[in-house]
Amino acid sequence: MRPLSPYPFMAPESNLTPMRSGSHRTMNLSEAVAISASSLWAHKLRSVLTLIGVVIGVAAVIAVVSLINGANQYVATRVFRLGADVFGLSKQPSIITNVDDWLEFQKRKRITFDDYEAVRELCKSCKDVGASLGGRVEVKSGLNSLKDTNLRAWTPQMAELYDVDLVSGRHETEEDMRGAAPVCVIGNDLVENLMPGVDPLGKEVRWNNVPCEVIGIGKKQGSALGTSLDNWIIIPLTTYNKNYGNQQDSLRVTSRAGSAATIQDSVDEVRQIMRGRHHLAYAAKDDFAIETSDSFLSLWKDISGSFFAVMIAISSISLVVGGIVIMNIMLVSVTERTREIGVRKALGARRSDILRQFLIESATIAVIGGALGVLLGVFAAQLVSWVFPLPSAVQLWSVLGGIIMALSVGLFFGTYPATKAAKLDPVEALRSE
Repeated sequence: MRPLSPYPFMAPESNLTPMRSGSHRTMNLSEAVAISASSLWAHKLRSVLTLIGVVIGVAAVIAVVSLINGANQYVATRVFRLGADVFGLSKQPSIITNVDDWLEFQKRKRITFDDYEAVRELCKSCKDVGASLGGRVEVKSGLNSLKDTNLRAWTPQMAELYDVDLVSGRHETEEDMRGAAPVCVIGNDLVENLMPGVDPLGKEVRWNNVPCEVIGIGKKQGSALGTSLDNWIIIPLTTYNKNYGNQQDSLRVTSRAGSAATIQDSVDEVRQIMRGRHHLAYAAKDDFAIETSDSFLSLWKDISGSFFAVMIAISSISLVVGGIVIMNIMLVSVTERTREIGVRKALGARRSDILRQFLIESATIAVIGGALGVLLGVFAAQLVSWVFPLPSAVQLWSVLGGIIMALSVGLFFGTYPATKAAKLDPVEALRSE
């Protein structure tokens, strides 16, 4: 039986065979990996402690990337439901991130019903044009009530522009609009909370104590980022104005272009109509906002991108700490294995062989930590999605990126210890105890 090597990190005897005069055998990759694995296995606890920093760093990156990707997909498909050929005209942008901008927007002229009719009549490239107002109201039926319901005071075109599907009944009509009819279409939350087990069609509900007859029931949509998409009531815009007047609220005018390819032409046409109605000089800025689905998504990506950059920066601290730990452990390993290095050099190992061995060892530690970090990150993202209403989406590029990031950390922080080992003088190394 072949005797065991007295040094736990030395290569098998077959790898320590003296080289022929004038020749060198370069250590192959599999041999270096085997030596590295045996070294890690010989010090299990130390290796595990070394992995922790890399595991936490990669797991944090994977979890953050998965959650942000999931949020981006969810927002694109369910939150901003405007189609690629639909755009909105309003007094101010839907999302305002600056107080000074908000104060400036309050000085703008409101969008009126006359503006809506002008756009509807004059925009030749617009296929459909609708107008809306929104707010939050309390809806009651008998003794049951539901607060914070999204009120949608719409013209008949809005239901088609926003693709509101019904499970029963009908949407409002032009006749309802002209007569300011006391009718309404309600979402699934109102059905379940106000009239459970009862057919709501033809029944009366009251929004802010204003009665209306239910003529349609919306299809269940679920929730978006923890907010229900079924807690809403649609009434004719004229019905709202009849009860609350139309002197203070600014409308939102929504238009559909002939196609997604020609949406910019329609946007430009509506812009010219509104600039003319507001008597703006050629060099004056618009005193209204026009938004497309791309506008919303671009803003969302800017916000999520900033959040992503901050979280990646924080997560990178764990990777740097993990890299420093790897470098420290590798320096300890070089000190412990000085005599082994001397024996290998005496048997013909070149500097490049020693350098490669220690680099592969540090890279192996990092890649194992990266793989464990990917698994932990995916699990953490799925756990967050399960506990909280936050969607997640794990993508292949993020997994590969996590592994490559860990490998880079291992190679970077392993370079100094590997170089130090490679430069050891074989005579001095053999004298080491």
